[in-house]
Amino acid sequence: MALQKGDFILIDYVAKVKETNEVFDTTKEDVAKKEHLHKEGQIHEPELVVVGEGWVLKALDDALTTLELNKPATVEISPEKGFGQRDPDKIKRVPIKQLYAKEINPVVGARIEYQGKNATIRSIGAGRVLLDFNAPLAGRTLIYDVTITNKLDKIPEKIGALVHRRVPVVEQDKFKLTLNGTDLTIDMPEETFYVEGIQIAKRGIAMDIQKFVRELSETKFVETFKAEPKPVATTPTPVAVASIEPEPKPEAKAAPETKPVKAQKAAKTAKA
Repeated sequence: MALQKGDFILIDYVAKVKETNEVFDTTKEDVAKKEHLHKEGQIHEPELVVVGEGWVLKALDDALTTLELNKPATVEISPEKGFGQRDPDKIKRVPIKQLYAKEINPVVGARIEYQGKNATIRSIGAGRVLLDFNAPLAGRTLIYDVTITNKLDKIPEKIGALVHRRVPVVEQDKFKLTLNGTDLTIDMPEETFYVEGIQIAKRGIAMDIQKFVRELSETKFVETFKAEPKPVATTPTPVAVASIEPEPKPEAKAAPETKPVKAQKAAKTAKA
């Protein structure tokens, strides 16, 4: 069945530059690590796309309606339909001291912000820096190896995907969704309490649901803070004290028997 505008789908892709075969984006973690695109904490997984909403390049978005579920395809995008042709007027030389004044340490290939615009440093020399304000992929033909891995049709599936898109750092199945007629309640797991920007994410979720799940009229977020369990008082277990028997006193030794001393004769027999 051909896809239509508004369909919820998950896609896996590897995007590369046709001229150099350089991979510049992917949803696959193994490819990201191999191509040195993976950053600590970054999540690589099939990406949610609502067809026709411009969540991906328009040329890719348009091509999705011609693809089939679970059937790998290759989409080629010309510079005109990608990031445009390179404009020589967007390449300028500026004094290096101007970057130093903004506490920018220029390095060839680095992306910087200069006068409110993003630029790539192309070269450094003679006290000047060559800045390229073209998009990094301007003038390049792009190749997307893409597969539609799933199509979401049920309302809970769509809501869960919209929530995960805004809060990808928390597992999707940890959010409890309760539908009551046209009312939706989302129980937020404790892990979300510490997510930076969670209030903005919640507002984004509510706006997405209003736009894409028109069957619902109200969305509530519930955050439950549980008290720490009180320690249970325990009766100390009596410690058995071993009775110590007094050491037996050594028996008094009997005084050695003394033989009576024979009385010496008081006087010796007088000599005759």
